[in-house]
Amino acid sequence: MVTTKSPIYAPPMRLTLLGATGSIGASTLDLISRHPGRFDVVALTANSNAEALAALARTHKAKRAVVADATAYPALRAALSGSGIEAAAGRAAVVEAASLPADCVLGAIVGAAGLEPMLAAVANGRRIALANKECLVSAGGLFMRAVKASGAELLPVDSEHAGVFQALAGQDRQGVSRIIITASGGPFRTWSAEQIAAATLEQALRHPNWSMGKKITVDSATLMNKGLELIEAHHLFSMPPDGLSAVVHPQSIVHALVEYIDGSVIAQLANPDMRSPIAVALAWPKRMASPTPPLDLAKLSQLTFEAPDLVRFPALGVAIEAMKRGPGATAAMNAANEVAVEVFLKGALRIPQIALVVQQTLNHMDATAYGLAEPDSLAAVLALDDEARAVAGQRIAALL
Repeated sequence: MVTTKSPIYAPPMRLTLLGATGSIGASTLDLISRHPGRFDVVALTANSNAEALAALARTHKAKRAVVADATAYPALRAALSGSGIEAAAGRAAVVEAASLPADCVLGAIVGAAGLEPMLAAVANGRRIALANKECLVSAGGLFMRAVKASGAELLPVDSEHAGVFQALAGQDRQGVSRIIITASGGPFRTWSAEQIAAATLEQALRHPNWSMGKKITVDSATLMNKGLELIEAHHLFSMPPDGLSAVVHPQSIVHALVEYIDGSVIAQLANPDMRSPIAVALAWPKRMASPTPPLDLAKLSQLTFEAPDLVRFPALGVAIEAMKRGPGATAAMNAANEVAVEVFLKGALRIPQIALVVQQTLNHMDATAYGLAEPDSLAAVLALDDEARAVAGQRIAALL
């Protein structure tokens, strides 16, 4: 489950941010810029946007900037010329950045690419602020065992899991009967199945409440994102699948609820702004100010909740079944979903075909000698990920 302990650092907190140019990275850097002197940026990483990364490294006085794409190194080095900031490139350099001495490593790399650097950060036994879903979806057992072995402090950054964490604070987990996370319903919440089938990429990227990267926004449109978050909660809070559920809440004000065996339900509420859960992860057990607007419940007037429709949004059902089948299935599911979403973003698949590709990938792998056994090492996780991607590619080719 999520582990916490009293901070072992004195201000300023030494912070490494993996995935600095994405939406979580932008929110994190905006937040720390509002607290001058409280943070010392050790390293910033990005995938390939060298110019944007260099600008952020200069603004926040990072000691090192790293791009995962080695071909972007010349541009990064040129953009940092004369700054005194060290430039590096390549996957190994990202892992090395995650291993640098720091009080907190915030992992916001999208996809399975974040797993290896986050495991490297965990090995140092420091605070881990986790925004990368795939670490737990692809390798939840492996990741949580590594956290326990190193004594690392793990805090979730996703708004839903940060909400659960706060609703659980100080409570005996034996008294918990159910954890409920909320979903906005995405842009297609009120659409018919026929309308969803005809939806365009532009329509899928119009999230009603949150500003996120394209991959996560598509996952929100299919409700796969909620399935990934249920799997995360399974590992973070040591809850069995039947103790987890999701509810559609279009206002995105209630982020999570914890139901106790005495019938009490504790909810965490906040306006939809990622700077709020990031502030929790950086400052806990204390609090730090964030620019998230305060709630005006009277102005909100009402909060509504709906059961998710697994007929119109089959991806959520696929994810729940994968969670029940175990870590091998969730790892393969995540890989297949990443491949399918990437093809959808290129305009070559329709929304319903994303869940179809994922389901067909799981069925194929389960019926072959490769199987869906839980990976017991990073190498095994990556091998399973590669196999699932290959199978998903074959399923997509058959559809096109």
